[in-house]
Amino acid sequence: MEAYIRFVTPSDYASVLAIYEPYITGTAITFEYDVPSLAAFSERIRAISDRYPFLVCELDGEIAGYAYATKFRDRAAYGWSVETTVYIHPNAHRRGVASGLYTTLLALLHHQGAVNVYAAITLPNDASVALHKAFGFEEVGVFNGVGYKFDSWHSTQFLAKVLQPHAVPPPAPVLIEELLDTPFWFDAVRAGIARLR
Repeated sequence: MEAYIRFVTPSDYASVLAIYEPYITGTAITFEYDVPSLAAFSERIRAISDRYPFLVCELDGEIAGYAYATKFRDRAAYGWSVETTVYIHPNAHRRGVASGLYTTLLALLHHQGAVNVYAAITLPNDASVALHKAFGFEEVGVFNGVGYKFDSWHSTQFLAKVLQPHAVPPPAPVLIEELLDTPFWFDAVRAGIARLR
């Protein structure tokens, strides 16, 4: 098996959107109603990856999943808090893709200076909850009936993980481009690839 975890490139954008699309059209895992155009989705990826890791997992030449982080909220005081997201191709479940991506993602976020990591999961989603708990996330609350999709109201569970101590003052966060092709980067990628099967 040829397996890679790497930073997203423009040639991946269509494959990433193809993974995301059925989650929009067939599930309430995402609260997005309409599939974005490739141009709009590409701009979304570019905006995220200017600051945070946007990773893809490639198995035997095909994109098997992706994971990324975004800012948690806009105010400056939230600058050390991020929200994570992971989506897996239906044919790539139970191959360690989500675990591999999260291993790399969380290591990179730690080196960027992120302190708090959050995940929002539409319920029920036992697999996603189990994944996050395996990485040390803890439940912090449920927003009951917060989203309406497919003629039903859906609840969202929030989970949180503290990546490092709450220093006073905290060091300024580092942009992801400052970590690319550094020893930290390669160590994080190797650790993630080791989780694939």
